[in-house]
Amino acid sequence: MSTLSTHVLDTMHGRPAAGVRLRLEDAFGVTLFTGETNADGRCPGMPELPPGRYALTFEVAVYFAGAGVTLPDPPFLDDVRIAFGMAEAGHYHVALLVSPFAYSTYRGS
Repeated sequence: MSTLSTHVLDTMHGRPAAGVRLRLEDAFGVTLFTGETNADGRCPGMPELPPGRYALTFEVAVYFAGAGVTLPDPPFLDDVRIAFGMAEAGHYHVALLVSPFAYSTYRGS
């Protein structure tokens, strides 16, 4: 089994992104976990997972609108979906750096 963590950083404001709703799905689109980032931009409580394919979807437009950012209609980025694989047991960390018009991700530690 593997552990999974995430960290969302708001690059527009230069701070952790608190209050971002997210969901974790398996390769078949079955929701395994839903949560929201805390004040540090992290989401504790994710389940342990076997090796396989997964996706994390982050509701970034809702977050930025809630932060008072005026977004176009429709927003350029509504949800950010990161599909990733867990090839072997271990710890996987999916980091998301996001603004209303761009995002970057990487596997952290």
